[in-house]
Amino acid sequence: MISIVLADDHQIVRHGLKALLEAEADFEVVGEASDGIEAVNLVESLQPGVLVTDLMMGGMSGIEVTYQVVKRSPKTAVVILSMYGNEAYVHEALRAGARAYVLKDSTSEELVRSVREAVQGHRYLSSPLSEKAIEAYMEKSAEATSLDPYETLTIREREVLHLVAQGHTCAEIAERLFISPRTVEVHRANMMRKLDLRNQTQLLRYALQRGIIPPENMYDVSEKSMPEETTG
Repeated sequence: MISIVLADDHQIVRHGLKALLEAEADFEVVGEASDGIEAVNLVESLQPGVLVTDLMMGGMSGIEVTYQVVKRSPKTAVVILSMYGNEAYVHEALRAGARAYVLKDSTSEELVRSVREAVQGHRYLSSPLSEKAIEAYMEKSAEATSLDPYETLTIREREVLHLVAQGHTCAEIAERLFISPRTVEVHRANMMRKLDLRNQTQLLRYALQRGIIPPENMYDVSEKSMPEETTG
């Protein structure tokens, strides 16, 4: 039996995915999460064979969820569901450790196949995506000798980055992460320094490039997020 955790911020989507997957005799959905932070905690607790996660969720993106799941539950294969076929997003997902990247307009057969391939340790990309292009993109990144600054962030700094990029205020982040507003500010300052970001606009552009927020959300969150400030 292949145990599966579903992560999507829309209940009706999770309901449909569960019905689709459990139509397979050897698939069992053992847990559901409505945001990224909940997904990571649930996977760490349940240690499922597969996590099927949306790319864009509240709390943290599916890419950051993948980073953390790979570290906390290495036996769990990650399948990312996304409406975005942008190669940069696919590259970030694969670099984070995802085994499969499936577009939301794919067939149910493709999703089932992606789960089976992922649990076997194989990589699977939706048919519209170019395997050769992705491999070339990853090889180009592998040639880079400098350390990715994102890798230097602590887990808490990454969580703050994702929540800030999604438009949450300092107080909201503090409440969400059960820490003080002052601690949030410290993590934010450290994160900005490590990523060499000077203000909120640069942070949002960075989040967009890393697949943390979708393009259509950039201007929505910029108006309600933390006040822009210059660091350094």
